[in-house]
Amino acid sequence: MTLPADLATGADLAEQLLRDVGNEQMRAATRLLGAHREGYWLRRFTASSGMLDTEGATPSIDWTAVGLGLIDGDLQGSFSELAVLRFAVSLVGRAPVDLKTVLGSVDAGQARLLVRALREAANLA
Repeated sequence: MTLPADLATGADLAEQLLRDVGNEQMRAATRLLGAHREGYWLRRFTASSGMLDTEGATPSIDWTAVGLGLIDGDLQGSFSELAVLRFAVSLVGRAPVDLKTVLGSVDAGQARLLVRALREAANLA
């Protein structure tokens, strides 16, 4: 990454990880994670290379690894942090999500982020 994770905003980190990504759902999911808690998950992913795909010219999120990390319990966080991550993983089709559970785990601000990401993924934004 060209921008150190500890100096970047969550939005900056998201844009760094999106340089070579054209898929709208992946773009929406990555931006969601950049907006949530100022890039909480993106900072974790850039700190440990296991969740990034580094084969391209610039790193991007390895959504399959993230989905498996959720299933295996390797990714720990609060209910709301995990709900946002599960929602993001579901946007890219790597795992199903129970919307009732997700919505019951997030606050109003986080719910607005989820709706914005859903609109972006559906190319309605």
